[in-house]
Amino acid sequence: MHGLTPELRALGEQVLAAALERLAADPPELGRTLPPAEVAALAGASVTREGVGPEEALRRFRDVLLPLTVAIDHPRYFAFIPSAPTAASAFVELLLSAGSVYGGTWLEGAGAVHAENEALRWLADLAGLPAGAGGCFVQGGTNGNLSALHAAREHARHRRGGEAPARWRVACSEEVHSSVRAAARLMDVDVLPVHADDHGRMHGDALRAALEGEDGVFAAVATAGTTNAGLLDDLAGIAAACREHGVWMHVDGAYGAAGLCAPSVRARYAGIERADSLIVDPHKWLFAPFDSCALLYREPALGRAAHRQSASYLDALYRDEDAYNPSDYGLHLTRRARGIPFWFSLAVHGTDSYAAAVERTLEVTRQGAEEIRAREELELVAEPELSILAFRRHGWADEDHHRWAAGLREAGTAFVFPTTVHGETVARLALVNPRTTVEDLRVVLDTMRG
Repeated sequence: MHGLTPELRALGEQVLAAALERLAADPPELGRTLPPAEVAALAGASVTREGVGPEEALRRFRDVLLPLTVAIDHPRYFAFIPSAPTAASAFVELLLSAGSVYGGTWLEGAGAVHAENEALRWLADLAGLPAGAGGCFVQGGTNGNLSALHAAREHARHRRGGEAPARWRVACSEEVHSSVRAAARLMDVDVLPVHADDHGRMHGDALRAALEGEDGVFAAVATAGTTNAGLLDDLAGIAAACREHGVWMHVDGAYGAAGLCAPSVRARYAGIERADSLIVDPHKWLFAPFDSCALLYREPALGRAAHRQSASYLDALYRDEDAYNPSDYGLHLTRRARGIPFWFSLAVHGTDSYAAAVERTLEVTRQGAEEIRAREELELVAEPELSILAFRRHGWADEDHHRWAAGLREAGTAFVFPTTVHGETVARLALVNPRTTVEDLRVVLDTMRG
């Protein structure tokens, strides 16, 4: 089973051929989903005592199961936050697995850790964080937010000499990503609500007012690119309020912080350089495959103090205090080197290409906004700051939006889902794929006529 037999070598060549064929597809098939019973009937039983053999296992995966998934990198996948990984990042994923690379410690993965840290340094420099900033790559934004908030509370606990308040609290607006509230539940802390403006942005004055007289607030979470509309909080004002009240500033830039590499919007992030922690997901707008979240600390020692695990079987890892162990900086121990595909793609294409690709999606978003303004049946809910278009279709009720979206998905035209803004159901298109064109947007918008 573990030897590379001629039969398994042939399987490898077939897998590589299938991967190359998929990467060459422009665009790929959008894909579809079916009810569980239909999927089971099509797939048949694969896990058996004897196995089905390499050729049949590959056939079932390639020809039956893969088509029953949705291509998140399709240029007309506009739901949630899409992904558009480069071919280079996909190729190195294979080599990473074949190499059995463990990315938790310097002792076992020095080369991989070095490469990941180089990618983290680029992100830290984009954000204007100090030279000593650092962190690690974790599974996704949910893990990144939870890890950062745990470090923030541990730091606050230390500053208070171990004395705990009646209840710990984290401050955030109603537009914060759902993972922040999930992290609060997991940590058994309360959420201190902060008023957001009519477009969902949190401002420094509102945070300052919410913090007045409060005890036990260990962190405030600002958003650099809200999931619903792609808007940025008042990062500079929030940073000032956090400093005044001695509160850790965490910035959730899982989607939107990628815009830091685009000169046309860089100024909108003023204040992010004052963050105590920051996350950005390369698998969203920085063209890496799932799953990868860059977690950065202004002072990595605070992350390490919160997360380093202690056990007799781990002692050998810490004999060299200069060794950099990514497992010390997040909620994990066993860890794949999930930052390598991002690093490799950066190394292959260069950071200028990344800036150009992000700018391309921003320009298509602006063109899409003009298309919406030109159509009397449509109206923007908010002017796009980054690459999300949220807009209403006059005369449509909730069910009309959902029927429209379902029709596009079932026809294989586009993958879209509506959202709600202040209780109103509206259409939403998220763009992160440089291969998406304004014509792709027109195809979708044209279906809203009549």
